[in-house]
Amino acid sequence: METHIPVMLQEIVGIFEHAVPSRGNAFFVDATLGGGGHSKAMLERFPNLRIVGLDRDETALALAASRLSGYGTRFTAVHANFGELSTRAAALRKEHGGYAIGVLFDYGVSNMQLSTPERGFSFQEDGSLDMRMSPAADIPTAADIIRESGTGELAGIFRVFGEEKNAFRIAKGITCAKEAGETLDTTMKLVAAIRRSLPAAIQRHMGGNPARKIFQALRIAVNSELEEIPKGLEGALELTGDGGFIVSLSYHSLEDRLVKRTFKNWEAEGRGFVRTKRPAVPSEEETNANRKARSAKMRVFAVKKGNDILKN
Repeated sequence: METHIPVMLQEIVGIFEHAVPSRGNAFFVDATLGGGGHSKAMLERFPNLRIVGLDRDETALALAASRLSGYGTRFTAVHANFGELSTRAAALRKEHGGYAIGVLFDYGVSNMQLSTPERGFSFQEDGSLDMRMSPAADIPTAADIIRESGTGELAGIFRVFGEEKNAFRIAKGITCAKEAGETLDTTMKLVAAIRRSLPAAIQRHMGGNPARKIFQALRIAVNSELEEIPKGLEGALELTGDGGFIVSLSYHSLEDRLVKRTFKNWEAEGRGFVRTKRPAVPSEEETNANRKARSAKMRVFAVKKGNDILKN
């Protein structure tokens, strides 16, 4: 299994250099724990910091909890979707005696998930067409969506969530495959149907695997990812104290636009200021070493709370 490499690690730790008090305890929320790389670096750098790590992927959560077990009570693993911060913020503040110094969101799929074929996230390895971030979740899988959706519905998913220009042509090809009796329940069966739906000239012009945006779209649809982002951000704002930071790492324009719009609205409402007027991006050295980092964009919001809020 491929190890998850945390993106923009040093930059993120650096953001909190002056936010973590030199004395007393502070706490931080890693809302998308994944492999635990960001949390481990924060725990190492700030000895008085406690971290709550959330993840809806039971396997990832267990592995990260094991990896960080040496930090004892300074780290707590919680099985939860990052969108649940909006309903957990008050309880977390009460449990930890105040506001958090910050919240981190690292959106998208991890290398660990991509390199586990049976999870169905990778269009390069054969596996069940699942794509649920939480394998135990009682929600439709990607295979269910493919099986139960008509051409128009599939085209909408591919166009909106994948920003795929050839959405209708691909959706029509999938429908034709189903009408011919094919059961598109594995990643490679779906990839083959996608390839058959597009002329070779179009595939060459796409400059990569034609299934890439389709898999992105299905993953977002399965896990309601874009619906969860605003809820998670609002929870983070409620949870983070004056002078703290909310940090977002996104990997495609749909995520980034949601975060950008939210931060801009907050600034206009006087809730703080956008520290990154333009998104920060990884260094060339990092992108050469970690392929996932190539599309990363980091946005940071510095929280400002009124005295009336601080008294609560």
